[in-house]
Amino acid sequence: MMLALNNLQNVISNPVIPYVGTIPEHLEPGTLIVIRGHVPSDADRFQVDLQCGSSVTPRADVAFHFNPRFKRANCIVCNTLKNEKWGWEEITYDMPFKKEKSFEIVTIVLKDKFQVAVNGQHVLLYAHRISLEKIDTLGIYGKVNIHSIGFSFSSDLQCAQGSSLELTEISRENVQKSGVSQFTLPFVARLNTSMGPGRTIVIKGEVNANAKGFNVDLVAGKSKDIALHLNPRLNNKAFVRNSFLQDSWGEEEKNITCFPFSPGMYFEMIIYCDVKEFKVAVNGVHSLEYKHRFKGLSSIDTLEIDGDINLLEVRTW
Repeated sequence: MMLALNNLQNVISNPVIPYVGTIPEHLEPGTLIVIRGHVPSDADRFQVDLQCGSSVTPRADVAFHFNPRFKRANCIVCNTLKNEKWGWEEITYDMPFKKEKSFEIVTIVLKDKFQVAVNGQHVLLYAHRISLEKIDTLGIYGKVNIHSIGFSFSSDLQCAQGSSLELTEISRENVQKSGVSQFTLPFVARLNTSMGPGRTIVIKGEVNANAKGFNVDLVAGKSKDIALHLNPRLNNKAFVRNSFLQDSWGEEEKNITCFPFSPGMYFEMIIYCDVKEFKVAVNGVHSLEYKHRFKGLSSIDTLEIDGDINLLEVRTW
């Protein structure tokens, strides 16, 4: 799994701040940078910089400057430094860092942007202004305690479907584009092995910039019953779950600790079938359980996906 955050490589423990170090491999789409630390009580600001080299004079270009500030307005300022000149600031006021609290920053490198989550929650997207191949140095500065820096270079987005896919697409066309399969929606696939305890489905995609919502349905093909209907709605941040049995919808389940989707973000959704329930995780964080209302698990044989997303990959095992 790309977002298993426990098998990180090249981990650096308790670095002295300011820290400036070479990134051990090239950043490619799918690379993760995971920084765990703690904000001291007297913090006014700190920054994590993805740099092009480590030169001080002239100052090395900074492709991605990520700068939480605790004075006056609590905010995160992001920017790019080119030829010793800062560009335009992108400011996020939804502040996930707190003084005297620990944190985990996960930066996912994507083809056209960086995606940052803090403590398992999506925080911001930052479009590349300097190409990835120029970035070779990580710098951390300011008032912050860092426990560990780790990388995951298993650039999962790059590899073609390595695992046996265990499903057969029955939508019309499946166009191959640049090594990443590009699925047309609605996507409909037959599970080669029917559903049951221990079965897992992984869906990778990108939420459209102006998305209202999307849905993922596990269907019993013969009866057309929908055993599991997952319907994230971005306009009101509701993650609706339901079942459509004997021609009627049941009661919606909506309770959730935090809504995991944001416009423009990349996601990996894992649906795990357990004996009594389905479990769903998004980007490595457990999101919800859904008790089985449809008991004939082995007759669930179809997966349907539709809505405001760009579907990148579907796997099941």
